[in-house]
Amino acid sequence: MSIRHRLAQRRFRRRTDDGWAPTRWALWKQPRIVLGYVLAVEFLTAIVLVSTFGLVSVTVSDWIRFGVLLVGSAIHLEAARDIERLRKVGAEGIPYVNLKGMWTFAGVLLLPPPMAVALIFCTYLHSWLRVRRVPPFRSVFTATTLVLAGAAAAVVLAAIRPGVYPGYPSGPLGLVAVVAAGLAYWFVNYALIVGAIMLSNPDAPGRNAVGRLSDQLIVAGSLGLGVATAALLLSQPWAVAVLLLTILGLHRALLVDQFQTESRTDPKTGLANARFWHEIARREFAGAERTHSPLGVLYLDLDHFKTINDTYGHRAGDEALKAVADELRHEVRDDDLVGRLGGEEFAILLPQTSAEDTALAAERIRRRVAALAITITTSNGPVVCDTITCSIGAATYPDSGNTLDELQMAADLAMYQAKDTGRNRVISAPTGKTES
Repeated sequence: MSIRHRLAQRRFRRRTDDGWAPTRWALWKQPRIVLGYVLAVEFLTAIVLVSTFGLVSVTVSDWIRFGVLLVGSAIHLEAARDIERLRKVGAEGIPYVNLKGMWTFAGVLLLPPPMAVALIFCTYLHSWLRVRRVPPFRSVFTATTLVLAGAAAAVVLAAIRPGVYPGYPSGPLGLVAVVAAGLAYWFVNYALIVGAIMLSNPDAPGRNAVGRLSDQLIVAGSLGLGVATAALLLSQPWAVAVLLLTILGLHRALLVDQFQTESRTDPKTGLANARFWHEIARREFAGAERTHSPLGVLYLDLDHFKTINDTYGHRAGDEALKAVADELRHEVRDDDLVGRLGGEEFAILLPQTSAEDTALAAERIRRRVAALAITITTSNGPVVCDTITCSIGAATYPDSGNTLDELQMAADLAMYQAKDTGRNRVISAPTGKTES
């Protein structure tokens, strides 16, 4: 198969985070209309915070509930972190939804406003640090929309039964109150997020900003779980741990199956498969073009890998592939993406990475693979294999090419040059436009 034909099969799509278009990390570098919108929402949030701070006294029970919700949110996020990272990376210009509402909406129902705000910001700070480091202003903006959503829910609760909030009335009136509060919470957050997406992506179809109905059902489910969590905290606080275990089991089982069904993960290595890697790479490249930022691509091929399959069998080869994949995954940053293109060939995407740093990363990876000692299973028992090496081709936008096809071809040709000149080495693509 020719290089050009192979490249024709590698199609990418632009990446967005939380539905925003790929832009610079600094808020002040956003388009004026986006900057104004974000600052207006945050200014309104500041007014709400100043007007509500200190209006409600805080009790020991409030601190206990705050602690339970904060710990529950942290455990939930850590247990589902890898899944949520893939879901967030895979967002295609639509609102990114999650189950955080299970904890934040419960806080809105039960906690004094200052504590509910603290819970929201702590939850999103933890998410920003552990799931995917999007520009900080985006996480702050999302948290502020939830603060305004929580304020709307609080107004509804206070209007339906004055003097009860924080909390909600019992009986049928309580059902009406939490449903109305949930609708207010959802509508304000959803409207503000959709507005940001539409302003950030003016050329995209409006239906992209609106998102999918199935995603809004997830939001509804998370708010329902928030009501259940609040009810348990009021009556049987210990039962929240049981609810958390149940949610974790369902969350992981359902979403892992979803991603396998959508064929985004290579079953042998757990890495992104070729289709998903290419999809994400196109989005990254579009973002690099828009922001004039560098983008590194590495193509990696294991040397003489067929010898392992021929000598020890294909099961041993699969074990070796998985071990190499684990090494690659641990060597790169959280925002980098490692994929298996097929056979013993891998690709690594390095956003915001210069040509020099791309070459340094490739050399670190080459050394790590060369130092790998893998215990593989054979018909004669376990055998230690320490002879695996790799050849790596490195290319960087815009130094190695001005289009996506040029960048891919440059990395591919550099990898084959590394193999042709002795293997177990890194070759960086020359600067300038790649010739076919």
